[in-house]
Amino acid sequence: MRFSSSIFLFGLAATSLAAPVANAKRGVLTKQSYADFQVSDGVAGNALAEVNAKFPIDTSDLANVDPADQQIISDARKVAESAETDAFNPAIDAASGADATALQNGKIKNKVLKLQLEVLDLQISQAQGEDNAAKIAEEQTKLNNNIALDKKAAGQASQSVQFDG
Repeated sequence: MRFSSSIFLFGLAATSLAAPVANAKRGVLTKQSYADFQVSDGVAGNALAEVNAKFPIDTSDLANVDPADQQIISDARKVAESAETDAFNPAIDAASGADATALQNGKIKNKVLKLQLEVLDLQISQAQGEDNAAKIAEEQTKLNNNIALDKKAAGQASQSVQFDG
């Protein structure tokens, strides 16, 4: 009896140690409305950090980003682009003075959002086998320009727009 229970316990321990550990892809993002993930309110100067806080993807392991997270990133980028063209541009055209400046700062922060999500989406696809190097370089240049504009306006008011996209 004692011998057989020892074999059973050893077998159970060996089985649990030998079980494969899957590198499971687990989503960290949830689908949100533009109002919930936009970064244009507040002040200019820290847009990239605000975007990264809203989309906390582990950039050290892009090959294993959950497909649902990549889809959320892609969809959010499209919504941010629509917010720029369909809401920010008309609002800026209709505004003047400090309101126009705050909206322009908000638009720049929105462009950082849009471009960071575009670069991230392309980098994930690249890590998973697509050749996106040229497009990543192109979008990264645009992103860097908008980050510089955001930092240049640091401390100034930044205004979002109402957008339901």
